[in-house]
Amino acid sequence: MSLERQVRSKIAGKRDTDADKQAQEWIEAVLGEKFPAGVPYEDVLRDGVILCRLMNTLQPGIIKKFNSTGAQFKMMENINIFQNAAKKYGVNDLDVFQTVDLWEKKDIGQVTTTIFALGRTTYKHPEWTGPYLGPKPAEENKREWTEEQLRAGEGMIGLQAGTNKGASQAGQNIGATRKILLGK
Repeated sequence: MSLERQVRSKIAGKRDTDADKQAQEWIEAVLGEKFPAGVPYEDVLRDGVILCRLMNTLQPGIIKKFNSTGAQFKMMENINIFQNAAKKYGVNDLDVFQTVDLWEKKDIGQVTTTIFALGRTTYKHPEWTGPYLGPKPAEENKREWTEEQLRAGEGMIGLQAGTNKGASQAGQNIGATRKILLGK
């Protein structure tokens, strides 16, 4: 088996069809329309038009212009436009798929990961009242300590420092004792 085929089968093995389905349902809910029946999820997203429309629904005007028809490079340009808009919206660079992942169907799982990251990012936008995708991200809970509180903690000896209020293991026997037998 060639190396490329091995890599493709490994990537395909990581793909989660349930996550793909959840991402598709979320996109359909946000856009208010269903994907064409019988057309695979990745084929609907491949030209980037749906993704650009999704971004404009989440934040109107974030994408000024995208291509609805044209040559292949125009459709690939839509994917790049979507990626830039997603980053601008707040999706982390590391969560954004590469163009070839979608266009050449090299890693559709990564495309789904990006859509989930976009769905989580909507929680950070109070103007968005539509459906969300994925769990709500944790929010920072920064604590402020006074000098007095910090000094009070210095006098405490934690249990990890080797004391347990006088308790010891003296006299404790666990299991049978070891017997040494000398040769006969």
